[in-house]
Amino acid sequence: MTEPSAASPTPAPSGRRRPAAPALPGDPPGGRRAAWMWGIGVSVYFVAVIFRTSLGVAGLDAQERFHVDASALSTFSILQLLVYAGMQIPVGLLVDHLGTKKVLALGATLFTLGQFGFALSPSYATALASRALLGCGDAMTFISVLRLGTRWFPARRAPLIAQIASLFGVAGNLVSTVVIARTLHGLGWTTTFAGSAAAGVVVLALMLVFLKDHPEGHEPPPRSERGGLGARRVARQIAAAWREPGTRLGMWVHFTTQFPGMVFLLLWGLPFLVEAQGLSRATAGELLTLVVLSNMVVGLVFGQVIARHHAARLPLALGTVGSTALLWAAAITWPAHHDPMWLLVTLCAVLGACGPASMVGFDFARPANPPSRQGTASGIVNMGGFTASMATLLAVGLLLDATGDDYRIAFASVFVLEALGVVQILRLRARTARREREHIVASKVEAVHVPA
Repeated sequence: MTEPSAASPTPAPSGRRRPAAPALPGDPPGGRRAAWMWGIGVSVYFVAVIFRTSLGVAGLDAQERFHVDASALSTFSILQLLVYAGMQIPVGLLVDHLGTKKVLALGATLFTLGQFGFALSPSYATALASRALLGCGDAMTFISVLRLGTRWFPARRAPLIAQIASLFGVAGNLVSTVVIARTLHGLGWTTTFAGSAAAGVVVLALMLVFLKDHPEGHEPPPRSERGGLGARRVARQIAAAWREPGTRLGMWVHFTTQFPGMVFLLLWGLPFLVEAQGLSRATAGELLTLVVLSNMVVGLVFGQVIARHHAARLPLALGTVGSTALLWAAAITWPAHHDPMWLLVTLCAVLGACGPASMVGFDFARPANPPSRQGTASGIVNMGGFTASMATLLAVGLLLDATGDDYRIAFASVFVLEALGVVQILRLRARTARREREHIVASKVEAVHVPA
C-alpha cells in the first residue's frame, strides 16, 4: 500500500460538528506514556522560549549595559529571529531524517550555551554572537515537538496537541515576564542569565536519559528507504511541500497572525508602555503578563474549536488579524498623549490571540503533507511569522531612531505586513479548499482497497 497523502484525516469542509473519529490504522496509541514522552520534549521548548523572550524584559537594561540605541537594540532580536527563520527548513529536513531526540539534544545544547554566553558577554559584539547561537538552538525545538506529538498521539488529536505545545511556550514567556524581570533587578544581569542557563542543562539531561522518538511498533521506515540528505532529495522534499497550497496558506496565516504579539512581547512592548505611555515598569510588566495569560486561554479555546470544526480555521485567523489591527490602530492614534488604561488592557488581551491564531497555519499544512514531509512542511510554515517579526523589529527600531522615538509612526509599520499577509491568504484559500477535498476523495478510495 502506498503512503497516504495526508498526515491526518481531513474533516469534511462543512462547519457541522462531527463525531470523534476512531484512530486510523497505524495511528499511535496515545496514553500516559505518550504524554510523558511528549512532556519531556515540551519541557525543552518551554526552556527555549524562556531564553528567547528574556530579552523582552531586559531591553532597557541591555541598552544601558551595551550603550546602544534603539536600532542597535533591535538587532539583538532581529539576528536571533533571522537565524531562527533561516534554520526552519534545514531543521525540518533534519527532523524528518534523524528523528526528534537527536535534533532536540543539539538544540538544547546550543541555546544553553547561547544563554550562558549572553550572561557573560563583555561587549555588544559578543552578546550578538550569543543571541545568534541561542536562536540556532531555539530553532530546533518547536518543529521537533510537533513531530514528537504526531509520533506519539493519534492524528485526530493533532490540532489540540499543537495548541497545548504552544501553550507551554507561552508559559515560558510568562516566566520571562514575571521571574526573569524580577531577578534581573534583584540579582543583576550576570546572575540572572547565567542562573537561568542551568534550566537548559536540566532539560538536556532529562531528554538524553528518557526521551524516545516513537512508541514500539510505530517505527519510521529504515533510513535506506527514506534516502539521505543529498542536495537533489532535499530540493525534491522542499518543492513537494511547497507545491501543496495548504503549506503555503499555512505559512501566510502564520506570517500574518503571529508577528504583532511577538514584536510586542519580544522587544518593543515594554519600551512602548514605559517610554511612550508613561507607565511604571511594574505596571508595564503586568500588561505583558496579561498578553501571556490571554495567549494561554485563547490557545485552549482555539485548539478545542479547530479539533471539532476545521471550517473555523480561516475565520479564527482572519478574525484575529482584524481585531489586532483595530486595537493597534486605536492605540497609536488615540488623540490624548497617553492611551487610557482600558484601551491598553484590551490591546494586550487581543495580542494574546496572535500566538494561538498562528498555530492555525500548521493545521492547513498538516493534512496537506504525508508523514515523511511533516518536518519540512512545518519548517516552511514556521518561517512565516518569524520572518514578519524580524522585518517589523527592524522597521520599528529604524523608525524610532529616525523620528526621535515616535512610537505612533514606528508602530504603524505593522499594517504593511498585515495587509500583505491578508492578500496572500485570500488568494490561496480556495485553492487549498479544493486540494483538501481531493485528499478526502483519495483517502476514501484508498480505504476501500485496504484489506480487512
